[in-house]
Amino acid sequence: MATMTAPERPILLVDDNARDVELLLDALSTDLDASRIVHVRDGVEALAFLRREGVFAGRVGLQPALILLDLKMPRMNGMELLAIVKADEKLRQIPVVLMTSSQQDQDLAAAYRLGVNAYIRKPLAFDEFIGTTHHVLVFWALLNILPTTDPE
Repeated sequence: MATMTAPERPILLVDDNARDVELLLDALSTDLDASRIVHVRDGVEALAFLRREGVFAGRVGLQPALILLDLKMPRMNGMELLAIVKADEKLRQIPVVLMTSSQQDQDLAAAYRLGVNAYIRKPLAFDEFIGTTHHVLVFWALLNILPTTDPE
């Protein structure tokens, strides 16, 4: 498995579905240290993490190497968060991969209009789900190279 060079960035997992989160955490933890994975339940919590606000006000370190984003969530859904992240000069360089069970072509088109880096439909079969997650992680979080500092 490829190894990341320092400094290591967290992986931000934004999903409210407990079953999907458990599967994603299991899949992700086989490829990297589980302490790098930060899980939040919706776009509101994700935005607080990214902006270092509220319970995340004291957060130190770099922005995530990757945002793994679900589409349908309460309070602020994936499309709303994606729009905010890609419109923010300090956040837009963070790769966002939307992983969803949505079969709606309009969701796919809207995500790309907003600047998503990749749109993946969650496979229903467990082995496919694990394999897909592994491939996403290897490329976006381990092979993809980001600047070593965040924009000011």
